[in-house]
Amino acid sequence: MYVLELGDGRRYVGQTNDLERRLAEHRSGRSRFTRKYKVGRLLYREECETRSEALRREKFLKSGKGREWLKVHLAEQSA
Repeated sequence: MYVLELGDGRRYVGQTNDLERRLAEHRSGRSRFTRKYKVGRLLYREECETRSEALRREKFLKSGKGREWLKVHLAEQSA
């Protein structure tokens, strides 16, 4: 599970079983959503035991409470 920073300040939340490959896809324009944006840095990554756990976590981070959790967590990391 990962979070990218996009060029316009948005965040992209996704999950994959191969983060390096997926980042290369985002940066080369092979990802439909991020193709329109400059892909910035990897903000956050989290390993999950199962794909279903990763999907639940992705869904949470896309929710209001999840976005707030991520905002606080990223602020703590940069402090």
